[in-house]
Amino acid sequence: MDLRSYYKKVHDAEASFKGNEVVVMSLATSEGGKEGVLTEAPRGVAAKLIAETRARVATNDEAREFRNGLRVALAKYQQDEAARNVHVVMVPARDSGGK
Repeated sequence: MDLRSYYKKVHDAEASFKGNEVVVMSLATSEGGKEGVLTEAPRGVAAKLIAETRARVATNDEAREFRNGLRVALAKYQQDEAARNVHVVMVPARDSGGK
């Protein structure tokens, strides 16, 4: 592999990103990489994945759907945690049988 062209690809890919985090979709690889998995990665990591043809930048619709899925999962997690943290206090009943 020509390192000069590799790093040029990495640099070009990183320069094309707008934010600090990029949603990428994995591509099938000869090492067993699974196609179609969305993930959010830092600019540098995303650029390397693209230069190595292990991933591509997700479309706007794919990225929006991915982030909405994360929001829903976070809300469910927070709701489950809140339900788990409910404390029950047992107050003993007064003995009304007379002595």
